[in-house]
Amino acid sequence: MTPKVEIYTWRTCPFCLRAKSLLKQKGIDFIEYSIDGDEAARSQMAERAKGSRSLPQIFINDQHIGGCDDIHALEAQGKLDPLLV
Repeated sequence: MTPKVEIYTWRTCPFCLRAKSLLKQKGIDFIEYSIDGDEAARSQMAERAKGSRSLPQIFINDQHIGGCDDIHALEAQGKLDPLLV
């Protein structure tokens, strides 16, 4: 089964670019929601992300993962790959 990976980003956000780079290195396709300046979209993201308004916000199979530091921490702990199968 292919995981459903979604990431909310701003186009020039360095943390967003870093998180997307990790996913690309792993060969994972993802749905990107570029919400630059779209306050309504950011509010919807925050609702899904339990109030978090920072970017990026990452979801795997509708499970909120968190941001860039969170996905990299999962990778360092060997816990990211099991979420991606």
